[in-house]
Amino acid sequence: MDRQISSVLSLCMKAGMLKTGDFASEKALRAKEAALILLAADASDNTKKKYVNKAHYYKIPVYIVGCIADLSHTMGVVNRAVFAVTDRGFAANIEKRLRDANITEAGEWQK
Repeated sequence: MDRQISSVLSLCMKAGMLKTGDFASEKALRAKEAALILLAADASDNTKKKYVNKAHYYKIPVYIVGCIADLSHTMGVVNRAVFAVTDRGFAANIEKRLRDANITEAGEWQK
């Protein structure tokens, strides 16, 4: 993962604008607090399907980036595959950096 993206994500975590893990991320999505969803590339297919479909339903951008170990280490947590950014400013900044790194938004989940 790009250093600039990692830096913004860790800053977002320190500011309390990042929900980590399945339960907290799903809760943020349902409450329409989430502005961006990040999934680890090595998350299970069921987890990817669940969050890609839910994010598209709620019209929230979702990106598949990094691996569980790298993302968790960046955020200072252990074994988390799903992250929900709840601040629109941080989300826009992260999304811009993801596009600059040629990482595209996840499309509809296919079987």
